[in-house]
Amino acid sequence: MIDLNTIWFLLVGILVIGYAILDGFDLGVGMLHLFTKDETEKRKSFNAIGPVWDGNEVWLLTAGGALFAAFPIVYATVFSGFYLALMLLLAALIFRATSFEFRSKMESAAGKRLWDTAFGVSSFLIALLLSVAFGNILGGVPITSTGLYTGTFLGLLNPYALIVGLVGVTMLVMHGAIYMAMKSDGAQSVRMAKWANGAWMAFIALYFVATLATFFMAHFLFDGMLKNPLFWILFVLLLASIGYVPVALKGGRFGRAFIASSLIITSIIGISAISLFPRLVPSSIDLANSLTIYNASSSHYTLTAMFIIALIGVPLVLGYTIFVYRVFKGKTVLGKDSY
Repeated sequence: MIDLNTIWFLLVGILVIGYAILDGFDLGVGMLHLFTKDETEKRKSFNAIGPVWDGNEVWLLTAGGALFAAFPIVYATVFSGFYLALMLLLAALIFRATSFEFRSKMESAAGKRLWDTAFGVSSFLIALLLSVAFGNILGGVPITSTGLYTGTFLGLLNPYALIVGLVGVTMLVMHGAIYMAMKSDGAQSVRMAKWANGAWMAFIALYFVATLATFFMAHFLFDGMLKNPLFWILFVLLLASIGYVPVALKGGRFGRAFIASSLIITSIIGISAISLFPRLVPSSIDLANSLTIYNASSSHYTLTAMFIIALIGVPLVLGYTIFVYRVFKGKTVLGKDSY
C-alpha cells in the first residue's frame, strides 16, 4: 500500500516535471536568443514566451514549497549546502525577469543588446545551475550521519554533475527550439527546426555519456531498477519519444514534436526518481547517511494536512495553466502592445 511519504515523493516529482517542461522551453528560447540577429525575430522570441514565462516559474516555487512542507530536512540540507549556487540562480532569475520589461523600453541598439545578452546568459545559467544541482543529487553529496553537508561550492562543479548539466542544457535548447518552430513561421520556423535537430543530436550523445558515467560514478542508482516495471514503461516511452522528435520535425509537425520533447523530459526525470527512491538526497560519504522520504519527512499530521491543501491547490494551478495556454495558442503575432 502506498503511504503518504511516497505520495509526497510523487507530488514533488510531478511538480519538478511540470516546471522542467513549462519553464524548460522558455529557458531554451532564452538561450537561443543569444544567436538571433534579426530584430523582428528577437521580438517574436520575447512575445512567444512573454504571456506564460512567469506562470511557468510558479511550478518551481510550488515544488520548493512542497519540498519544504513535506521534507524539511532535505530542504534545509540542500538549500544550505547549495547556498552560493542558489544565490547565483536567484540573481539569474532576477536579471531574466527584468530583461523582459527593460529591453522593450530601450530605444538605443546598445541598450537592446545589453538586455538581449542578459536574457540569454541568465537563461543559460538557470538551465545549467538547475541541471548541475540535479546531477549532484543523482551522484550523491557529502552528508554525514548527523545530516550535515560538508561539501564546498567548487565541489558541486564535479565532472559528473557538469556532464548532467550539459545534458540538461542541450535538452532544453532542443525543447525551446521546437517551441519556437511551433510559434513562429517562415524562415525563423525553419531555422528553429534546424536548431532543434542539432540540439537533439548533441543531447543524444551527451545523454549516452552521462548514462555511462552514472554506471561508474553512481552505480547504486541501478540497484533493483531493472526489476521495476515502471522503469521499463518509462524507458520504452523515452526511446519512442527520442526517435519520434526528428521524424516530427522533418514532417513539420512541430506540435507533436513538442509533445515528444515533453515526454523525453518526463521520462528522464521519472527514471531518475525511480533510481533514487526511497532516497531523496544520497550521501556520497555513506549511503546509510542518505536523506530518505522517511527519515527526512514532516510528521504524519503535517503530510496529511498538506495533502488536503495540495488536492485543492494543484488542480487550480493546472486549470489556470491550461486556460492561459489556450488563450495564447497559435503563432506569435506582433502588435502595438507587444514587447
